[in-house]
Amino acid sequence: MACDLYDTVDSFIAYIARVEGLSPNTVTAYGSRLERFAAWCEREDIDAFAADVRTIRRYLAELSREQVAPRTLAAHLSAIRSLYRWMAAEGIVEGDVASAIASPKLPRDLPGVLTTHQVEALLKTPDTSTPAGLRDAAMLELLYASGARISELAALNVESIAWSERTLRLWGKGSKERIVPLYRRALEVTRLYIEEGRPELLSRAKRLDLATGPHPLLISARGNRMSAAMLRRRFHTLATLAGIPADIAPHAMRHTFATDLLEGGADLRSVQELLGHASLSTTQIYTHLTPDRLKRAVAQAHPRGE
Repeated sequence: MACDLYDTVDSFIAYIARVEGLSPNTVTAYGSRLERFAAWCEREDIDAFAADVRTIRRYLAELSREQVAPRTLAAHLSAIRSLYRWMAAEGIVEGDVASAIASPKLPRDLPGVLTTHQVEALLKTPDTSTPAGLRDAAMLELLYASGARISELAALNVESIAWSERTLRLWGKGSKERIVPLYRRALEVTRLYIEEGRPELLSRAKRLDLATGPHPLLISARGNRMSAAMLRRRFHTLATLAGIPADIAPHAMRHTFATDLLEGGADLRSVQELLGHASLSTTQIYTHLTPDRLKRAVAQAHPRGE
């Protein structure tokens, strides 16, 4: 039956990619976790289609003994739950056995944010006398101006920017579209890159821009669209030059974007929409980073807030 499970996992992965529209990274992660589960079933001679709660718990216990981190363990359980929920809906199994297993309790880590000084130092780091430097400047300004995920930034095209409306079109998790406004500086830096830096990068790579779109926005030295991994490496290089700790990732710019908006008085619902969060509870974590904002809200709204 284990061989059949591999086939079923393949069908499920195709389903979540095609029908549910999950991001390629999420689909890949689900596939990896479920293949590991299928391999365990094969090794232990377990019929996954007749599995019960004890079977799933046994597998999770083995992962725990291998010192798999709690968050990773929760991710494996989430993938298995999704698989069994789909198999039950498809009539492949009689019941959804995995839904009865509670997720491990996880600590709610506060996201890392950059200070105002660090942001300013980072934005000044690119050498804008070079085409690559113009691109790097646009990358950093867009990250800070939009709160985009690095994968969303990699997917941007020149056509993603509406210059007259001063907005940026992003495609987030689950292929959900959102429109975010851009401040003037980000538009100016990006326009300079598009007009001067991008054509030079394409020319040096002996690449011609397509006559019709879409036209990838962030271009590598070889004239190709920069992947999320390439942008992440470039960010780390620039952050190091700016004297920022090595453990700061591009996602910190997204956290900083959200925190700065809340500190500036933006309401939580607006920040949720700008970040593309499906749940307000995900956005609420940033309120823990902005105690001054909460104090101001109480002072302004509470009858005894003076």
